[in-house]
Amino acid sequence: MKTDPQKQHAWLRKLVGEWTYEGEAMSEPGKPPERFKGTESVRALGDLWIQGESKGDMGGDPATMIITLGYDPAKQRFVGTWVGSMMAHLWVYEGELDAAERVLTLNSEGPSFAGDGSTQKYQDIITVESDDHRILRSRAPGPDGKWNEFMTAHYRRVR
Repeated sequence: MKTDPQKQHAWLRKLVGEWTYEGEAMSEPGKPPERFKGTESVRALGDLWIQGESKGDMGGDPATMIITLGYDPAKQRFVGTWVGSMMAHLWVYEGELDAAERVLTLNSEGPSFAGDGSTQKYQDIITVESDDHRILRSRAPGPDGKWNEFMTAHYRRVR
């Protein structure tokens, strides 16, 4: 069961460190986006995984979020999970890195914005702009099937 680290595992190390973030998320139609900010601490779990813990506010309420990311050579896909203190859903990721090795697109499925108990597809997209700046974008398909971005956060390395 031992797995030798791959280049994809090394790529994940770019995310290790202490970060601050600021972002905005779309709220109800016709209302301005909600702004949020916080901190994130990302550490390596051996050579194969990273784990990040974020603390901030969501809609004025304190929130804690935990992400795990790794790479599964058998699937040839990045894999991971995300949980937040504000919801009961465990988000399970599977995704891929673009050819330029700057953009990691993570696919998931979760509760629909319709609030009717249905689920829908989502993507969290991590773009590494530089060693000290990355962007997280979240999007979901609209009724027309086109992807609509509903959240953007800029992460800046503290150390």
